[in-house]
Amino acid sequence: MQELEYRGTPQALFWQGSPRDMAFEINEIKEKLADTSSPCYVVKDFRGRIGVSNGGQLVSEGRGLQVLAHAPSMTANQLGDPTFLADYDLQCAYKTGAMANGIASADLVIAMGKAGMIGSFGAAGLVPQKIKTAIEQIQASLHNQAYAFNLIHSPVEAALEANAVQLFLDHGIRIVEASAYLGLTEHIVRYRVAGLSADQNGKTIIGNKVIAKVSRTEVATHFMQPAPSKMLEDLLARNLITAQQAELAKHIPMADDITIEADSGGHTDNRTLVALLPTIIKLRDDIQAKFNYKQAIRIGAAGGIATPASALAAFMMGAAYIVTGSVNQACVEAGTSEHVRKLLQAVASTDVMMAPASDMFEMGVELQVLKRGTLFGPRAKKLYEYYKLYNSIDEIPSEERTKLEKQVFKKPLEEIWQSCIAFFEERDPAQIERAQNNPKRKMALIFRWYLGLSSNWANAGTPDRIPDMQIWCGPAMGAFNDWVRGTYLEDYRNRRAADIANHIMQGAAYLYRTQTLKMQGVHLPAQLEHYVPSKQEALVMA
Repeated sequence: MQELEYRGTPQALFWQGSPRDMAFEINEIKEKLADTSSPCYVVKDFRGRIGVSNGGQLVSEGRGLQVLAHAPSMTANQLGDPTFLADYDLQCAYKTGAMANGIASADLVIAMGKAGMIGSFGAAGLVPQKIKTAIEQIQASLHNQAYAFNLIHSPVEAALEANAVQLFLDHGIRIVEASAYLGLTEHIVRYRVAGLSADQNGKTIIGNKVIAKVSRTEVATHFMQPAPSKMLEDLLARNLITAQQAELAKHIPMADDITIEADSGGHTDNRTLVALLPTIIKLRDDIQAKFNYKQAIRIGAAGGIATPASALAAFMMGAAYIVTGSVNQACVEAGTSEHVRKLLQAVASTDVMMAPASDMFEMGVELQVLKRGTLFGPRAKKLYEYYKLYNSIDEIPSEERTKLEKQVFKKPLEEIWQSCIAFFEERDPAQIERAQNNPKRKMALIFRWYLGLSSNWANAGTPDRIPDMQIWCGPAMGAFNDWVRGTYLEDYRNRRAADIANHIMQGAAYLYRTQTLKMQGVHLPAQLEHYVPSKQEALVMA
């Protein structure tokens, strides 16, 4: 039985090469297709068999075998924007996102850096000392490789954002991933502009790079334009930037790269990538035409990317790079618990839901979390309902309050309030001051106690808090589990971030090849349609 079929129109080309380079059996053809560093030729021999070769050459005249289809070499390293690779000195246009509370751990960032890719440390939600410890660990391990730290917008706790910026400037952090921004703040502007200088020829040197993660055009527009003049004037007046830096800032955008965040875990607007990415690329092109930056802003893609197919789709739509999130939380390097990793191993794409976010609770902002194996989502939603209905914890009906204290908080609410006071006295005393004569604000801080600690319980694997674990997760986790089912990566204990990245990128290159051949009329058996990760391939790519 013939392994390959052809349903197209033969090309006016002939193949010349050694018959020994031809593969006709399914396993041999698979090897030829997988060698994406070499071109691929589908030809028909003199006996009518259809085979595949990586060797030989094509000619338009003379003797040879009939060429049915061919695909050029396309390696994983060629996917994406080459300037992204050059600017950050990377091997692949692949980035791991900054999962908060150190879930995107120092170990994960180091592993990605050593593999020639870039990772962002999940600094959001951490106190300065923990961020400082991570900085020291990463800088001790990655001397020449790129890495980033997350800078999250904190509209309710501005001191956190300010302290993080100061820490990054003090310790020479040259790349930040700016996330959850609703608009620009003086803190992100200060970080960007404080790294500007000019060489002896007057060329602007951007010392502090910004990779902004956005899901809305209005936010993307802020990062695509130069820093606002008013903010520059204020920073200059406070001697936080120099006059030269303020002038240079007028001619560069606020971000070098912008990651489009589609339907993802954590903060998300649940946008579809196929609609959002082209829209932001068009916006970038319009703004580039207006400002004529020397280096156009690159647009990357995140949200829903967890398989070779989703990665290739993003690249084919014009993404300069891709970013993964949920899948990395299930890796051994992630700063979460064994319980969470094991739970994520069985997740389906439908096992997620939206729930109130701790950092923007009062604003009604939600994030995407796992609903399988935890009651956090429904309980968090109930807390937000109470916040909308009542003006203080004293207004909550006694029966409902008793249920809250026993089932959710497991302590009296007034005792929780004392814990809030102790927490914010170290972190941001202004939070308590604003709540002293504001009962509704006090209620919000008490509810945020639960929302904030729930992710810590997940990271620590706290046994008596399993029902309350907040696990950020998007549908991509389920897609990944479907892809690796039946392979060595099905077991969460075998999942390593750089290994998974290699398989996603190599798989994308493989699918690019098979799709190229299919569009020319080649019909592939089902076992050749998919890229299946194996340990042997992982070792070859390592």
